[in-house]
Order: sequence, then C-alpha cells, then structure tokens
Amino acid sequence: MSHALVDAGSFRDPSGRIYDLNGEIYRTVLNKAVAEFNHVRDSGLAAKLMSKGKLVATEEVKNSTLKKAGILAPMVLRHARIPFVSYPYEWSFPLLKAAALLHLDVQIEALRAGVSLSDSTAYNVQFDGPNPVFIDVLSFRQYRDGEIWAGHRQFCEQFLNPLLLRAYFGIPHNAWFRGNLEGIETAMLARMMPWWRNFSFNVLSHVTMQANFQAGAMANNAKGIAKAKTVKLPKLGFERMLLSLRDWIKGLQPKDTGATVWQHYAENTTYNDAERQAKVRFVSEFCAKRKPKVLWDIGCNSGDYSEVALGAGASRVIGFDFDQGALERAYARAKAKKLNLLPLFQDGANPSPSQGWANEERKSTIGRGGADAVVALAVEHHLAIGRNVPLDGVVDSLVKMAPAGIIEFVQKNDQTVQQLLALREDIFPDYNQANFERALKGRARVVKSEKVSASGRTLYWFDRSKK
Repeated sequence: MSHALVDAGSFRDPSGRIYDLNGEIYRTVLNKAVAEFNHVRDSGLAAKLMSKGKLVATEEVKNSTLKKAGILAPMVLRHARIPFVSYPYEWSFPLLKAAALLHLDVQIEALRAGVSLSDSTAYNVQFDGPNPVFIDVLSFRQYRDGEIWAGHRQFCEQFLNPLLLRAYFGIPHNAWFRGNLEGIETAMLARMMPWWRNFSFNVLSHVTMQANFQAGAMANNAKGIAKAKTVKLPKLGFERMLLSLRDWIKGLQPKDTGATVWQHYAENTTYNDAERQAKVRFVSEFCAKRKPKVLWDIGCNSGDYSEVALGAGASRVIGFDFDQGALERAYARAKAKKLNLLPLFQDGANPSPSQGWANEERKSTIGRGGADAVVALAVEHHLAIGRNVPLDGVVDSLVKMAPAGIIEFVQKNDQTVQQLLALREDIFPDYNQANFERALKGRARVVKSEKVSASGRTLYWFDRSKK
C-alpha cells in the first residue's frame, strides 16, 4: 500500500483534506460538512455542473483505498485528476477572465438552486486545456435567506482587481499576485484609480466603497462593523449583483499598450518556408514516436509548435512563455481550434517557486512535474545570452524537465543572438555548439540531431531514460 500524500494547500479547508494515493485524488468530508454536501448533492446542482464541464468530476467512494491507508473520515470523494495544477499568477489576462466568469456562472447557478459559496478564492479554479473547471465541491453550502456575498472581497482581490490592473493601467497582474498570494488588495488598487473612475457604478461599488469599508474595519469601527453584520440582501438582489458584475468583467479587455516584443514572432522569424517545414517534421517525428501524454512547450510563443505536437501524437501540451501578447494569441488559438493546450506565464530564468505556508502551499513549477516530454525551441540562447545563465545550467534545467525532448541550439552568429548582443559586451566565450553538445551528452543520449536553418540552428532529440 502506497503512502497517501496530503495536499499541502488543502489545510485551509475546514471541511476536508485532499490526498493523492496511487495517482488517485481523494477528498475527505469531515463531520461538520457532511450535511451541507448531502444538501448540494440532493439539489442536483453538482450533477448539473459536472454535466456541463463546470465542476470537476466527482464520485462518492464507500470502501476507498484511502481508508485502507489508515485515513478515516465519515465520507470520501474521488475527483478526476487535474493534469497540471496552475496558479492565478501564471494565468494570462484571458485565462484569468475565463476563470472569473466561470466562478460567477457557478455562483449564479448555485444561487438558483438554493446554494451559495462559502468563499471565492481563485485557487478553486483549474484548467483542462484552455477550459476552466471549478474544483472545490466543499465550498458549496445551503443558501441562507438574506445573506450577503461572503466571498465578495476575496473575489475582487483575486479576480476583479488583477483584471482591472491590466484593463485600466496596462499592467499585468502576474508579478504582483505572485508576490502576494491573496491577490491585489482593494485599498492599493483604489489608491491608483483616478477620481473620474468613480463615475462608474461598478468601480464605486466594487473598489472605492469596498476599500472604504475595509479601512473602517481596520480602524476597529465596532459600530460600523456591527451594522454591516445586520445588512440583508434579498436573493434577487444578490443574483442581480452577480449578473451585473459578470457583464462588466465580460467586457473588460487589456489596455492597448502596443504589440509586445514576441507577440508576432511566429510571422517574423528568420526561417524560410523550407526551414520551418524541417522544424515541423522534426517535432512531428518526435511526438509520433514518443506519444507523450503531457508535453511541456518551453517558450511556446503563440502555440504554433504546440499545435504541431498535438497533431502528431501528444495528448496534452502545457505551454510556458513570459510574453503576454504571445500567451494571449496561444490561448485564442487553443479556444478557436479546441486544442488541449494550456499556455501559462513563466519566466524561464525566474520560474514559479515553492511558496505560501511552510514553502509548500503552492508548489514550484518543476515540483508539479508530470511532463513526459519537453520541447524547447529557440529558448536556450535567451537564457544563456539574454539572462547570463551558464550554458551548462540551461541544458541541465531543460533536460531535468522530462525524460525525453527536443532542444534547439542557436549559433552565436544567428541574427537573434546578435540582437541580444547588440547593446552589450560579448562575455560568452564558452557559448558554442561544441560545449552545448558536451553538456547535453553528459546528461542524456542524443537520439538524433538536424540542422534546420542556414545560420546553423540545430535541433537535438534527447532521451535520458537510457543514459
């Protein structure tokens, strides 16, 4: 019997814990939550949301292996496994917007079924490809007549405020959210808002007034707090507020700050058609041979080669890039073509770390793992030349991501490398193909290599499982 691994982030839920046992995901339901869960189940809400793909597939388990592992609970649920857990600070604007709309849709549908949500954390949403799915079945509880929205502040700070930061100021939310795992404080956002934004009822009610109320609470305004606790919100008014907020968020778009550096890279590469086709053939052959269930596309840009990989045999692709414009295009591609592609924000030289409580609540990128293969095309020179990461370290990092993959080496005389060196001294005497090959062969077997451009760009197919 394998040891059941408790999810380090599930300690926040007073209703139950999450366990990973033999690759299966279980959730215990503690005594205090059984009645609420039964109410939601009997209302038909959970089944309805699951049938629409809005709620993670869940089933009750009577005699689970969890019990045999010594973990006892009055009720145990088994969830469909999320292939790769992502966090709000890794989502682009359209991913965060899709997650916010899903949360509101779930809340609205729940309210109509006599159910509400106990919180509104963005971490309760995950993605299956580009599609959001709600994962916390224990945050549903019976609606109480006249109750106000308990999760309003949390929704604003983890969904709305990050979206407004980009929509109104052109600032991506990712670094701020990663630095503060609870989101963007309403008080901070309110300070940034120009006075004329308060002519918007939405800004006034969801930002300014909420910031003022929080300030009063922090000042220990006991009278005001006591009064707030007596406020009643009719169910119809609650639903109308949610619908109004949904309409507002649906219309938000990133502020136009011009094209990002790599947004149109796919159309403006130095490859000619023959060279591009050679690269496509190489990636296709690799994926047809390996048939990876989960492939990581490092530097996925707008998803061109993610799509190639999916068409050739990969079941799912998790893309990583740091360019917001490219990520937005990759998301649009995934939605339009129904690709099993999840493009996430990631700086290759500063990937998501393990953080939160005890540095375990939110796992590092590599700590979430699970990649069967990795493709890193036109990436290593950005790390080695652009970010001063030793070439040996770049190779080591990429090879550790998966047992097999493709890495593209770009010669120093290549146009893109010369652009990186244009305004700085060349302090990279060890950056050459011989050293790259030495580093790669020291860590994996090179199955195949092929030069795919006139400048000498070369693709390397590696396999470390037989090294």
